[in-house]
Parts: sequence; structure tokens; C-alpha cells
Amino acid sequence: MEQPAAGTGSAATGNGGVVIRKARLEDIPRVIVINRVTLPENYPEWFWRDHLEKWGEAFFVAEVDGKVVGYVMSRVEYGAPNIAKGMLVKKGHIVSIAVLEGYRRRGIGTALMKAAIEALRERYGCKEVYLEVRVSNEPAIKLYEKLGFRKVRVIPMYYLDGEDAYLMAKEL
Repeated sequence: MEQPAAGTGSAATGNGGVVIRKARLEDIPRVIVINRVTLPENYPEWFWRDHLEKWGEAFFVAEVDGKVVGYVMSRVEYGAPNIAKGMLVKKGHIVSIAVLEGYRRRGIGTALMKAAIEALRERYGCKEVYLEVRVSNEPAIKLYEKLGFRKVRVIPMYYLDGEDAYLMAKEL
């Protein structure tokens, strides 16, 4: 599946007219709707805008027939690495990713993740990327493992409903 090179705004994929492009301010209301209907963890509008303003090079949406059907929101942090040894490292954090139910299993999530990972490495100089995922979310875990992430540790009671999360990370 084609995806945008770092620094490009969009690229059509060979998969049913899917376009992966950088998110824009006018996409935020639609992204919030997708988040609310697909995930139990929701954020206030300012949080989305803040991430777009600060780390917009690694915030992507997926469009099908001109309609935004998925997104990935990332940020850049400094801290102890999750995988490599060392003191401090610049790392990308995949904060949230979602694809609407009717558009799943088409490679859209994979394309969004690849675009975000590439941007975090190329545009922000990150040496690692990580995320949290529910221990029960097998489809997502399989996707992340396919992309080279590995389970680093369990974070007990990470989610509001008390479910644990895996912290998964990948060196870039």
C-alpha cells in the first residue's frame, strides 16, 4: 500500500481510493467523532488542536471518497528509552489511532501507522516510537507486532475501566 513520503501532504493508495494525508484544523471535528464512536478514551477538543499545532507533521487522517474515516495522532517526547539503553531519547508516542468500523481490514490502520512512524523518524528525529494498547485488543496487538513493535511491559489498570495496557515500542 502506498503512503506519503515524509514531508508530503497526501498520497492515494492503491486500495479502494484511500488517501492518507496530514490532518488539518478543519479535520478535528470529524476526528473527534471517529474517536468517540470507536474508542472509550476521549479527549477535549483543545487536546486534539494542541497535538495538531505542535506535532502536525505526524498527525494523519485517512480519507475514502473524500470522507475522513480514520486518523492517527502522535506527539514527541523526551525521556528514558523503552527499549534501548541510555539516559534520554527523543521518542514518538502514538497517542491515538482509530478507523471506523466499516473501513477496517483494508490496510488503513497499517498505512496510518507507517505514515506516523516515518514522520516521527524523518521529521522529528525520533529514535523510538511507543504506544499503549489494551491487553484484550488482539487485532491491534497483531497489527503493531507486524509493524515491528514488541511488548515491553504491562501497565496495570491503565484504562479508566481498570483494564491493563501493554506498552509496546519499536526502535527507529
